[in-house]
Amino acid sequence: MRSSILPAALLALAATIAPAAAQGPAPLAAEGCIGCHGPDGRGVAGGIPIAGRDRAELVAIMTAFRANERPGTIMGRIARGYTDAEIAAVAEHFSRIR
Repeated sequence: MRSSILPAALLALAATIAPAAAQGPAPLAAEGCIGCHGPDGRGVAGGIPIAGRDRAELVAIMTAFRANERPGTIMGRIARGYTDAEIAAVAEHFSRIR
């Protein structure tokens, strides 16, 4: 009886992990976003939610922050540390989260 419980429990655990794994790990550049925007981009501690936003919109926003063309509290300083490729990867990552 005990041996049939373990496989069922493992299947249940795998089913809960699969959706997160299907999205893949966040790119390293996205790790800088989680303090304010949360690990899933839905916002924490007053941080604006960015999950599910349009990829091109996120690229434009981060590029504007980087060029100091968009006002922000800390985003200009953060965005200046990102390359175009990193901005694209971050935008792609958060745009896919639903």
